[in-house]
Amino acid sequence: MYARLSSVLFPIAAILLVGSLIWGYQEHQEKNSVLIKAENQYQRAFHDLTNHMSRLQDELGQTLAVNSVSQGAQRKGLVKVWRLTSEAQNEVNQLPLALLPFNQASDFLSRISDFAYSTSVRDLTKQPLTNDELKTMKSLYAKASDINKDLDKVESAVLSDRLRWMDVEVAMASKDEPGGSTIIDGFKAVDKKIGSYPENDWGPSSMSTKSKKTVQMLTGPDTSSDEIKQKALSFLGTRAFSDKESEVKVEETGTKTQMPIYSVTIKSKNGDQLSLDYTRKGGELLWYMNPRKVAVRKLSLDETRNKASQFLLRHGYKDMTPITYDQYDHVSVFTFVRQQDNVKVYPDKVTVRIAMDNGEAVGLQAKDHVFAEKTTKLAAPKIAKQEAAKVLHPEFKVQGYSLSLIENEEKKQVLCHEFVGKVNGSSYRMYINADTGVEESIEKIPESAKALLK
Repeated sequence: MYARLSSVLFPIAAILLVGSLIWGYQEHQEKNSVLIKAENQYQRAFHDLTNHMSRLQDELGQTLAVNSVSQGAQRKGLVKVWRLTSEAQNEVNQLPLALLPFNQASDFLSRISDFAYSTSVRDLTKQPLTNDELKTMKSLYAKASDINKDLDKVESAVLSDRLRWMDVEVAMASKDEPGGSTIIDGFKAVDKKIGSYPENDWGPSSMSTKSKKTVQMLTGPDTSSDEIKQKALSFLGTRAFSDKESEVKVEETGTKTQMPIYSVTIKSKNGDQLSLDYTRKGGELLWYMNPRKVAVRKLSLDETRNKASQFLLRHGYKDMTPITYDQYDHVSVFTFVRQQDNVKVYPDKVTVRIAMDNGEAVGLQAKDHVFAEKTTKLAAPKIAKQEAAKVLHPEFKVQGYSLSLIENEEKKQVLCHEFVGKVNGSSYRMYINADTGVEESIEKIPESAKALLK
């Protein structure tokens, strides 16, 4: 009996054993295949990074080598610098460097990219590179050369010692402090060296792209939490909640930052949590949100636009005109800009959310308005409207016009002739510099906002 039983079970056990071995081998092969693929991707990204950094150095050198009056060649070189820097940033993001202190190098690449882009997009025949910008480029060329020497050392070690990036990833993922790896130590050295460089004078255009809104830009005295509480109660009105004093909570945040604020929360009658943010200095409202669900749509675009305008007037936002519109979840969203002497001042704007069931304002974003210049000086345009219109596409059908103050690619405020119209089946805003006649910006108007143009 046992012999008969064993004669049946033995082949089954043998088949199971062979099957498990085959399955284990296939799993091992698949795992190896994934690891090899990941390793190849890391190796490709790293060698592409060293190649693009080398080409970046060469391109900076070639751009510096051309004659200062060869603006076309300079612009072409700067465009290449911007493209190469963007590619290098992409490759850094593909490497397993998240746990390494490589932020100095990443920021350095980002600043080069911003500098190259902001200088290449402007008209260099009218605004040639300044002495300071040329000095910055020479400094970048020298630093790129220095960085490439360190990267070349890492690359040589990777090739000669056949180092694997997967080992680097495992070392960084371990709880122990990553170290002892040629690759890790090499990238640390690069980041440390970049951090030790003196700060470049990146020029006004690039610096403006990195500018932050700080408390120094505000006026007025510091406010207390009690003052902010009263401001919030006054803004909302007593209809929003029943026991107004007990429902208000004020918390101060960011006390050690450049923007200390008060965050206010109030429970509404419906049980929703109303939120408001105020600056400590001056007590300016930055943001308001009522998260209640709007279930039905009863009001039209014109009705909600009027509600938004009345809301802004009621709360002291004067001379605001709507420029964009969107609608979702039965809520109308309008962006308003300040109008001064019939000129739209785009840097000074607010966004208002209006519920389409009863016209209640359920949101406000006013940060740009709080930090905008309130005494903007507007010079008369040097180029007439008719002259500026000659820059437009021959088939562009103008539907509206105004003077506008916008921020250009270099984050500088410029006065423009704003033409609104259609071409190739789409609606656009075209901004023509009122001093130079150069096309500063083009903005496509979404379908939802076309109703404002009627």
